[in-house]
Amino acid sequence: MEDWKEFTGKTVDEALTEALLSFQTTSEKMEYEVIEKESKGLLGMFSKPAKIRARLKFSIDGVAKNFLDKVFKAMGIDATAEVSYNKDGENVDINIVGDDMGVLIGKRGQTLDSLQYLTSLVINKNNEGYLKVKLDTENYRERRKDTLENLAKNIASKVKRTHKPVSLEPMNPYERRIIHSALQNDKYVETHSEGEEPFRKVVISLKKGVNLHSNNNNNRFGNKDYNKKVFNKDSKKEFQKKYGGNTKDYSTDYKKDYAAYLEAKAAAKEADANKE
Repeated sequence: MEDWKEFTGKTVDEALTEALLSFQTTSEKMEYEVIEKESKGLLGMFSKPAKIRARLKFSIDGVAKNFLDKVFKAMGIDATAEVSYNKDGENVDINIVGDDMGVLIGKRGQTLDSLQYLTSLVINKNNEGYLKVKLDTENYRERRKDTLENLAKNIASKVKRTHKPVSLEPMNPYERRIIHSALQNDKYVETHSEGEEPFRKVVISLKKGVNLHSNNNNNRFGNKDYNKKVFNKDSKKEFQKKYGGNTKDYSTDYKKDYAAYLEAKAAAKEADANKE
């Protein structure tokens, strides 16, 4: 509930007008009490002005706007809160309109999330039920949702390729749900959350029993399967003796391709010789 504020005027009506202008509201949204009526005094001397105290009636939009206006003033931001209260759905949507809202959004929306949390506390403080509050500006929530959905799909592709789980950065519950929803119908990967707030994060991993086959064995030198373990039996000296001494300490994948290249080259040379 709003705090009482005192207003004065030559008459009670003038004091009421001052209160309405101060709250920037209409009479049906404000309640008041007369502290002292005006008095004219003797022969027009020693007159006293009327004094009232007034406050806004409790309303969801009024409470939200009043709180946010104070926050904007403290932050030195020129912004306006547009409040939409859905009584049936028990939710409050607040859109903040102003210039240069980046400072209000903060890094990855952290400032906006904090302000949304505080606004929710204020709104639900004197409310009988619980209202879900969503605070947004410059359509940030939707843009962030698109970013997270793309991130989820890209990480899922990486998990399928490497067969290794990937942990994402810590996220709030709302953003974690976006990741879970984006991948809930994926046939090959699954998601779960681990850790404690505020460091709880989503982990993306392959589903149990999934076996994704790689086509890396099919290369431009033919479809021969070079078994890694068998190939590694050749020591460095044996490899150099067989394929030449200029291979140095190349990776296993490079050695496989180089060996395949030499064998393919030898086979082609032999085929040419047979033609002659």
